[in-house]
Amino acid sequence: MWISAVLTTDAEHAEALSEGLFAQGAISVTIEDADAGTDRETPQFGEPGSPETPLWQKSRVVALFDPADDIIGRIARAAGEIGLTDLPEIELSEVGEQDWVRLTQAQFEPIRVNARLWIVPSWHVAPDPAAINLVLDPGLAFGTGSHPTTRLCLDWLCSAIRGGERVLDYGCGSGILALAAAKLGAADVLGIDIDEHALEAAAENARANQVDLQLAHSTQPLIARYDVVVANILTNPLRLLAPLLADRTAPGGQLVLSGVLEDQAALVIEAYAPFISLSVGAIMDGWARLEGRREAC
Repeated sequence: MWISAVLTTDAEHAEALSEGLFAQGAISVTIEDADAGTDRETPQFGEPGSPETPLWQKSRVVALFDPADDIIGRIARAAGEIGLTDLPEIELSEVGEQDWVRLTQAQFEPIRVNARLWIVPSWHVAPDPAAINLVLDPGLAFGTGSHPTTRLCLDWLCSAIRGGERVLDYGCGSGILALAAAKLGAADVLGIDIDEHALEAAAENARANQVDLQLAHSTQPLIARYDVVVANILTNPLRLLAPLLADRTAPGGQLVLSGVLEDQAALVIEAYAPFISLSVGAIMDGWARLEGRREAC
């Protein structure tokens, strides 16, 4: 058994508090966005044109300890050493011993996107061998097919990819959208991400699926234009990326965006209005998919 301690602090103290908790015997410490899942959620992308993003202003620090005396005292000492004189409220709970591998695997079942496409973890047998099956395990990079924004994009790709298209997946994460586009018949697929770990995960997933993907870091020049540009990120980065993503969409090509809350869709549509007319194509669990086609020359 272990003890989980959860407390909330600000960006100024989160990393130092994490280090202090390790020094006080924590087995692991993670820092999360305390506002995740709300309209105050803050992306950590650092996309072109945006300032370097600090840690979340309201950060949730989660520390795991061996059962021991005076865990509150240990946390108080870690906080005091970094100048947090008012100790944040602490939530303590017991975490039982588990077969973590089996428990994690049990949480990820095959996902039916539609009759044409399934997402299947590597430890499962494909429920429908006749369908297109993407082999994808949960990992560090975002994108396992379970989030509504990913599902919205996958469903669109299934209906839009006819074969032979050039596709750009901007903010590719695990590569799930790029992989799906390639398996659906796209001829040339490029995945772009700012995170080297995401690119490594995407490359590994491409090998697992026997798919050829081009992958590049977002700092590299992006010159080509694409028949389909898809970006599943978040509202603020998408707004900043409007000139780039619109310009990389070929004349007559299609632009598809997700990661946008339904009540923020108008902000993104407005940002792209000078370049491409977007509209809401679908809604799922409060998330919107935006679609548009660039005018042909």
